[in-house]
Amino acid sequence: MTKRTYGHTKSGAPITDELLDRLAGEAERGYDVDEIIARRGKRGRPRLGAAPSTVESVRLDPDLKERLTRRAHDEDVPVSEVIREALRQHLEAS
Repeated sequence: MTKRTYGHTKSGAPITDELLDRLAGEAERGYDVDEIIARRGKRGRPRLGAAPSTVESVRLDPDLKERLTRRAHDEDVPVSEVIREALRQHLEAS
């Protein structure tokens, strides 16, 4: 007799009648919500400050973009960090 499958889990394991029975049993016994939340881990990017960040868009000419990319590469940091630091310095100098 062939086992019936209903697709696959995120990890690629087949969803079988046995797996469904096991998961239903777990659900009927109940879950510890605090344990599940602790297991999840954090999602998304870490905050840069005390509040959520915004995304701003700017146009760069090809020469400026190349210089920016080169600086980020030389300093081994993301391009966005070079932009943030340059903006901080500019605003503090005003």
